[in-house]
Amino acid sequence: MLKSLALPAKRRRGNPNWGQPPLPLRALPTEFEILVKRLGLTKPEYVSSPELKRWCEHNRNRVYVPEWLLEVWGIQVEAIFSGVA
Repeated sequence: MLKSLALPAKRRRGNPNWGQPPLPLRALPTEFEILVKRLGLTKPEYVSSPELKRWCEHNRNRVYVPEWLLEVWGIQVEAIFSGVA
């Protein structure tokens, strides 16, 4: 019985995609957008949501919260965390 010998394929070197335009990057949702989707809120419902307000008060210096929403609720962001100072 004869066994066939499989020769290793010749290994190509380098990046086969060299010179090709890069693939477009997708924007990932922010934590705020993830929470709004989980709560099932529409934009007009943001202001009346106590859960969203509590979350925004707790995370205002850590993650993105829309400025217009902070103004409506009267929430101040500490300048030391915003990169302004």
